[in-house]
Amino acid sequence: MPHSRWGTEALWEQLAPLLPGLSIEVVARTESTNSQLLERSRLASPRGEPGAGFGRRAGDTQPCLLVAEHQTGGRGRQGRTWRSAPGASLTFSLALPIERDDWSGLSLAVGLAIAEALDPPDLFGEPRLRLKWPNDLMLALDAHSAGRKLGGVLIESVAIGERRMAIVGVGLNVQPLDAGEVATGFACLQEIEPDASAPSALARVAPALAQALVDFQRGGFAVFAERYAARDLLRGRAVTTTLPELPEGVAEGVDGATGALLVRAGGTVHHVSSGEVSVRLADAAPGVPADPAS
Repeated sequence: MPHSRWGTEALWEQLAPLLPGLSIEVVARTESTNSQLLERSRLASPRGEPGAGFGRRAGDTQPCLLVAEHQTGGRGRQGRTWRSAPGASLTFSLALPIERDDWSGLSLAVGLAIAEALDPPDLFGEPRLRLKWPNDLMLALDAHSAGRKLGGVLIESVAIGERRMAIVGVGLNVQPLDAGEVATGFACLQEIEPDASAPSALARVAPALAQALVDFQRGGFAVFAERYAARDLLRGRAVTTTLPELPEGVAEGVDGATGALLVRAGGTVHHVSSGEVSVRLADAAPGVPADPAS
């Protein structure tokens, strides 16, 4: 049974104290875990009464972790897609209400939690997993590397009466999808942890993600800013953007309160907000892969 292989009972015991009312579901196949949880949330009534729909808890607004062993239509930012394969990828979404007006920097906090769970901070070495603003998890084995994409985050939301549900989608490459993966800019977790599997990765990532979401509700991105800076792939490097008024510049980190990307150009520091641009390292090789997400 999928739930037995994924250790959902033990995982639920870890997460439930952080996310009261949590359910965990594992499905063999779905098009998109984000889309499925978004649809369930939209079916919920403003009073939280069960609505018509599908799934064990369709129409409610309690936290739900939905894992897909095979996701056939994963989505990333700006309509991009991501290839996945059963066993080779970890794809899941976590839906929960966030009782906070300002969600600025949420994707950065989520990415940081995942990076630290898979690559714990080392006082005597450089981090191997770095963060490329706003939602990419990159494997960069040295400080000069542009990195290769190991995973990504897609955050969507839906209003339920006076509440707002966050759908946090995560996609991670666990095993190589094909022999040409390195050449095309992809990375996988087994490059740094040969025995890694999708269930073992989930067991490490999910508790860290749940804690990060609790911390974010209490303090926003400021709680994570210093730790994010230690893994910031863009900081101090030339970048290009799709903003007409800011075609290129030098990244100077992120705003400590909002997570906005800071880019210096022509003597001025510009604040770039998530969703406005697609940022690429100016010195990166061509053929950047699509955003992985759920």
